[in-house]
Amino acid sequence: MEDNSAVLKAKAHKHKLVLSEHAHAAVHGESVIGLFNTKVAVAVTKSVGSMWCAYAFGILALISLPSAIKSGDPIIIIGWIAQTFLQLVLLPIIIVGQNVQAAAGDARAESDHETLISIHTLTSEVHRINLQQTKILEMLEERTKPIKE
Repeated sequence: MEDNSAVLKAKAHKHKLVLSEHAHAAVHGESVIGLFNTKVAVAVTKSVGSMWCAYAFGILALISLPSAIKSGDPIIIIGWIAQTFLQLVLLPIIIVGQNVQAAAGDARAESDHETLISIHTLTSEVHRINLQQTKILEMLEERTKPIKE
């Protein structure tokens, strides 16, 4: 026979949808300071993590390019590429990419959640029908039992 505790646990399960925004409190906590830190971090990430910020950082990095080239020193030119351009410009682009991936993950989570609720609903209906059929079979079995004399 099936494990009744597992069945009861499954029946008692409450559906919940967990998105990226629901995890904010887990990072800094739910205190006033934690919520403040989360809001500041999200605001900075949203502003720095935009393509407009990447364009602005690119322009800012290009301002120092002529000086780096004029120096003729390979170390300064490589330093400009690695430290100024790559770090300054790639940071917001990477954040934008992560935001896109997080949004895709949230969309998958919502879709999976809807699918699982549908499966659960259909499975519950099948279980209900199965219980009804079991009762009918038990009634038929009672009717066909030989009468004891």
